[in-house]
Amino acid sequence: MNLAEIKKTVPAGRKARRVGRGNGSGWGRTCGKGEKGQKSRAGYSGKAQMAGGQMPLFRRLPKRGFNNKVFRTEYAVVNVGALERFPAGSTVTAKELAASGLVRKADARVKVLGTGTLSHGLEVTAAAFSKTAAEKIVAAGGKAVTQS
Repeated sequence: MNLAEIKKTVPAGRKARRVGRGNGSGWGRTCGKGEKGQKSRAGYSGKAQMAGGQMPLFRRLPKRGFNNKVFRTEYAVVNVGALERFPAGSTVTAKELAASGLVRKADARVKVLGTGTLSHGLEVTAAAFSKTAAEKIVAAGGKAVTQS
């Protein structure tokens, strides 16, 4: 390889703004940060809840009631109609649902809901079933197994 063979590459992105290079550049003196104060210092990173001397909004609002977010059980939902893609007589678990793309994670807690129809029997293993989903699976000649 020679120096003559080296080609100049295209820069990956926009050039960085070079501040503090004189007033003629347009980014001199205060470097676009205004005058003095905490916000003009290097490394400043403002907090979203900061309100100066005023009481922050989240402290002014009352904290009442109950939030179930910590205690709730979240399910990955699959409808009975979506199970039609599996061959008759096969066993359907969360792993098979994840492999077919109906559920994101193979270890997810799956709940089967009753929307749609099922024309053939399947053995479906899930964390929960709605009443109509279990009835439709059994009516098609299948089995709805609740895992513990």
